[in-house]
Amino acid sequence: EVDLEERLGELDLRSDSDVPDVPPPTDSTPEILKRALSGLSARWKNWWIRGILTLAMISVFFLIIYLGSFMLMLLVLSIQVKCYHEIITIGYRVYHSYDLPWFRSLSWYFLLCVNYFFYGETVADYFATFVQRREQLQFLIRYHRFISFALYLTGFCMFVLSLVKKHYRLQFYMFAWTHVTLLITVTQSHLVIQNLFEGMIWFLVPISSVICNDITAYIFGFFFGRTPLIKLSPKKTWEGFIGGFFSTVVFGFIFSYFLAQHQYFVCPVEYNSETNRFVTECEPSELFQLKKYSVPPLLQAVLGWDTVNMYPFQMHSIALSTFASLIGPFGGFFASGFKRAFKIKDFADTIPGHGGIMDRFDCQYLMATFVHVYITSFIRGPNPSKLLKQLLILQPEQQLSVYKTLKSHLVEKGILQPSLRG
Repeated sequence: EVDLEERLGELDLRSDSDVPDVPPPTDSTPEILKRALSGLSARWKNWWIRGILTLAMISVFFLIIYLGSFMLMLLVLSIQVKCYHEIITIGYRVYHSYDLPWFRSLSWYFLLCVNYFFYGETVADYFATFVQRREQLQFLIRYHRFISFALYLTGFCMFVLSLVKKHYRLQFYMFAWTHVTLLITVTQSHLVIQNLFEGMIWFLVPISSVICNDITAYIFGFFFGRTPLIKLSPKKTWEGFIGGFFSTVVFGFIFSYFLAQHQYFVCPVEYNSETNRFVTECEPSELFQLKKYSVPPLLQAVLGWDTVNMYPFQMHSIALSTFASLIGPFGGFFASGFKRAFKIKDFADTIPGHGGIMDRFDCQYLMATFVHVYITSFIRGPNPSKLLKQLLILQPEQQLSVYKTLKSHLVEKGILQPSLRG
């Protein structure tokens, strides 16, 4: 029998064909659907299963939107945990025969630590007035980063103590596996929630654009697909890719027009400490106010219009939709390569016809980062509301110092009269 240490020494030289097999997922399709579609070919059966489940998921998504921003945050957190579970489970199944100590326990512990850090940052940023009224929370927020670091350090020390001779290399592989999974899932879901606080429209348009591109690319590829797009995903075609692009841009432009008309979708999500509720009430910014634009001469002959009324956000929706349809799919190709590396068809069998939750949200993670970068680069300016919340946390003497400095600055600029008393 080959010694385990020698096997580990040769691990870096393994080819992909040497990777341990992951047990194939079971078919979770409801029996009623199986019987109803039993007379169809496998291709059309998969079409109907995917279609029915897609409509069901979209319906649930609209219901959660109706329930409000807090429920959307819980949805994002639930999806994050499930995606993390699916990726970590693959790692555990691949290397389960080595009986690595504490792998799953430490993986979930690190997930709790990282979520504690990110959600604590969110509480400090957006719930300042709520925290100010509760002394216990003030302590947690004041020392939040130190507590987060201490928690992570505890997990790090536990990992070091769990190292066992002849398992070192695999244990470090799995340690890296856990941290890359945290980077993919937790960091991105945190950015999704940050985007949501900017206004629900920054959450809905990007996510809906990715969903639209996924659906339309599948439809165009199913009916017209002839030319393979990429070897990593043999079912993807150029016809589906191009059809999905144009469909997504048109969808994003129209969808943005309807959302931009409602305060519920365009106003930043803020926490009202008096009512203990999230509110979306504001005077819409210029992005969400109709403006008249001149139609390019080439299009005037086609449309018969010289000018058109649009929301400026619709121009930004073109950038979001373009990214969702041209770059977003590379998140799916990345996931396809990952699955091929471990010889699995899907991350899990949570959704019949679709695979796991990660199979449906592999493109969303790239999109979340892009939207966050786009907002910070091109949209977001100084936020008076957020600044005021931070000022209210300061000590009275610090607030007085800020007031005097601001007053002196306004007097110098001629906005206030020197004789004005504060």
